[in-house]
Amino acid sequence: MELKLPQEQFLPAEDIWLSVRIYNRSGSTIELGTDQEWLKVSVESRDGYIVEKLDEIPVSGAFKLENAQVATKRINLRPYFKLVRPGRYLVTATVRIKEWGEEYTASPIWFDIIEGRKIWEQEFGVPTFDTNAPPEMRKYALQQANYLKQLKLYFRLESWDGTHVYRVFPLGPLVSFGNPQVQIDKWARLHVLFQTSSRTFSYCVLNHEGDLVRRETYEYGDVRPRLRVEPNGGVVVVGGIRRFAPDDIPPREVIEAMSSTNSPLSTN
Repeated sequence: MELKLPQEQFLPAEDIWLSVRIYNRSGSTIELGTDQEWLKVSVESRDGYIVEKLDEIPVSGAFKLENAQVATKRINLRPYFKLVRPGRYLVTATVRIKEWGEEYTASPIWFDIIEGRKIWEQEFGVPTFDTNAPPEMRKYALQQANYLKQLKLYFRLESWDGTHVYRVFPLGPLVSFGNPQVQIDKWARLHVLFQTSSRTFSYCVLNHEGDLVRRETYEYGDVRPRLRVEPNGGVVVVGGIRRFAPDDIPPREVIEAMSSTNSPLSTN
């Protein structure tokens, strides 16, 4: 068995995807996932206290693993463990093979919960068609944190009073000398334009559910790119030069296909 995490540092409430890799070198086919007891995951802090478990991890779902094959089970730890206090944590996993009456434990791995510095926040009302009820209020926020000596910009969506966090994830690297430009359009979407290197900018659009619906890359032209609010309440990037990138959302192929059919491209 082997445990893997995509990175070593996470912000409180950020998704933490643990990959449990199971190698079958037994010489025979084994059956796993027949009940909730076949895979157990635990998290504890460096100072020894067991992290509070918020819910049972749903791991059942029978499958067969033939000899010399590898299976990977991915688990998001965030919904199931209370990982809000900054510090160092140890995660372990144990697989139980029912027909053998045996348990196998993977070598544990460490990760850190780090604090991010909030650099911007704004309350907004969630769009609704019910005009007779007051809107649900939420809050957009931007945080910055150092990860492996690199400054990163993070998106955060929470309730208006901060008691419930819906989403936290990184938007990308951030230069230390540039402040992100931020606008909320009439549809309650958050537009963020931030500098990722000496001449490169990233433009992201996020909706009230915390989904990243648009990501584009811009470079300096005659002038630097900036956000502009349109008369209809929309927000656009003006200035700079658009550069297509592999991580564009939507991908370049989708944009070109839409253009060839004259179909509108929506980010609602």
